This record gives sequence, C-alpha cells and structure tokens, in this order.
Amino acid sequence: MLKGKLLVAQGGGPTAVINQSMVGAVLESRKFLNVELVYGALNGVRGIVDENFLDLTRETTHNLEMVAQTPSSALGSTRDKPDLKYCQEIFKVLRAHGVAYFFYIGGNDSSDTVRIVSEEAQREGYPLRTIHIPKTIDNDLVLNDHTPGFPSAARFVAQAFTGANLDNWALPGVYLAVVMGRHAGFLTAASALGKKFPDDGPHLIYLPERDFDVDRFLSDVKDTYERFGRCVIAVSEGIHDSSGVPIAVKLAKVQERDAHGNVQLSGTSSLADLLTETIRTKLNIKRVRGDTLGYLQRSFIGCVSDVDQREAREAGEKAVQYAMWGENDGSVTIQRTGFYSVDYKLAPLAAVAGKTRTMPDEFIASSGTDITDAFRMYLRPLLGSRMPDAYRLRSESNSVPKILTK
Repeated sequence: MLKGKLLVAQGGGPTAVINQSMVGAVLESRKFLNVELVYGALNGVRGIVDENFLDLTRETTHNLEMVAQTPSSALGSTRDKPDLKYCQEIFKVLRAHGVAYFFYIGGNDSSDTVRIVSEEAQREGYPLRTIHIPKTIDNDLVLNDHTPGFPSAARFVAQAFTGANLDNWALPGVYLAVVMGRHAGFLTAASALGKKFPDDGPHLIYLPERDFDVDRFLSDVKDTYERFGRCVIAVSEGIHDSSGVPIAVKLAKVQERDAHGNVQLSGTSSLADLLTETIRTKLNIKRVRGDTLGYLQRSFIGCVSDVDQREAREAGEKAVQYAMWGENDGSVTIQRTGFYSVDYKLAPLAAVAGKTRTMPDEFIASSGTDITDAFRMYLRPLLGSRMPDAYRLRSESNSVPKILTK
C-alpha cells in the first residue's frame, strides 16, 4: 500500500446521492493506517489548483452520515474541463501536499481528468493511485449498467410526469415538459414509469437517439389529441434533426454556451416555449402548456431512491478498496447481476474516459415515441421502494343516468 494523504473531489452537476459516494470514500479510507490524512477539495479540480482543501479526518462520523443523506455536492463542484496543462497543475499540487490517493467523483469529463492526472504521475515516476468514482444523472457512462445519481433523478422524472398527467387529465389540453439529456435519453424515458392506466401520459416521448422532425411531431400530437382529447409529451433537451443540429438551436434566435463550448440546453425554457408555441399556432389548440424540469431533477431532496443511495455509497467504498488492495488506477463500474443485484468492477480509465453511452435500440419502441417493456424492467428496480401510485374514480360503473339530457 502507498503511504500518504488521500484527496477526494466532486465534479460536474450535483446529484441526490453524490455525497453518499464522497462519505463512503472518506469513512472507508479512515480505516487504513497508511492514509495519513483525508482531504476534500472545495469546488472540484478548481479547488485542487487553488489549494482549497478541507481536512475531513477531523469531521465526525455522525455529521458525515448526515451529509451523506443530503443531496447536492457538499464539497462544491466545478464545470472546469481540464486540459493537459491544467492537469499538470493538479498533479503539481497533489505532489506538493504528499497526496498518494486521488479520488474524483464525476461523469465523462471527470473520468478523463483522472486519466490525464494518472498518466502525468506515471510519467513523473510519482507513486499516486487515481480512481474515478462514477456519477451522472444522464446515465451515459460506458461499461456501467447504470450510474449513481440517475436512479434518483429518474424517480423524480417519473413522479413529476405522474403529477402532470393527473393535472392534464382533470383539465385536458396539451402539456409538454423538457427533461435533461444532451446525448442520452435514459432520463426522459423514465417519464413513462409513472403510467398506470392505458390512456395515461406521457403519450409521446422524444429522445436524442432518434431524429426529430417538426412536421411528424405535429402530426403525432394532432393524432394523440384527437384520440384522447389531450396529450402529454416528454422531450429530451438534446433532440436534434437528421443532420444532428439540436432543435433548440434551430428554433432559438439567441444561443447561450457553457464553459465547454456546448450550446446551453439546461436551465433555459426556450425549447419548451418554442415547441408549445409551434403546437399552439400550427394545430390551433388553445390549452397548451410547457415546462422545463431543469435543475430540479438533480438534487430534489424529497425524491431519492434508496437503491441509488446504497449503490453510491458502495461505489465510494469500493474505490478505496481497489486503491488500497489493487495495483491499478481505474474507474469503478456498476454491473447488474441476477434479476436485481449489482457487483462493482474496476475498468481501465482509457476505456471510460470521454466516451458517451446512449440508450440501446431494444429500449426504444419502433414508433420512436415510446419506450419498451425491456426498459421498464431495466429501470423499475433502480427507482427504489415506495413509489407513489395514482388511482381514479370508477366513472363508468358508477355513472348516474341523465334525466333532462337525452
């Protein structure tokens, strides 16, 4: 085992369970005598470069457990996407502080950062064990059955659409909500898990794995509205046309970009507004409403999957175990076994870093506007226990005959 300090950081978008992974890594690492101190970097890799650390060795176990139950990133996060020069600065700080173990909890970009830092340490001949701990609500990390953060976000999306469908059933019209997911539609597809009755919404689901055509979209909405007298629609923020251009870019006049140069799709209601206005004007439907679930999906405190909490904690614990008893850097991955249980494996950083997973074809219905039972079977165990259910009055069997109206 290496002897020295251990540093953990959180990167990218917060989730409902990312603190479980952080606390799992901290508490597990405090069991090992070769770990001199356990540090937490404030605001991700930016905090490392700026040497903004907390000594988590001093934190009480009780308070760490309370933090673990709290959504969002307790250490703070960053959207910085380090290049080689940035990672060399990270390594310089790690070396100066005598860090022997570096754990970074995050998604695709975070795994790539860990890879570059690992390669830099090897090039310099410095003994450093680097482990990437998975996290992303998009569920788009390769080699993983699913990623911590996604199940809780999916639980929120499913319940949000259950509520939206109930509202739409009581006051019929067209309702559309935009869900996070630039390249992968897993989270948007989760909207279907709250359906109970055959005419429940969402009636239409649009994913980035399929090309989006405005004319076909309007036809789908028209047919559904005529069939049910209403229409509930789930749309991924990353929907695009056949040439790959995001619909939000095609329809929007002003385009905001994030720190990575990507067109800003989250945190803005432009796509929902543009699509609802298109429905209203082209189909002449008066009651049309649109929402953007936005950041509510990531850290909603009242809607956390117990399965997600447990697995996020175990991912942090396994990262420490792989670091202490293994000989390789890598990325912790979650593998499904049996009907529902999981195992954890360490994958090479290069096999995960910078790669994006999308929904497989068997999860998407042939119509392109719905999901399959295979996806329902895949997702249901992840949502956790005590999912709420919705019921209706028995209107057909209990209806009273009319007297004045024939």
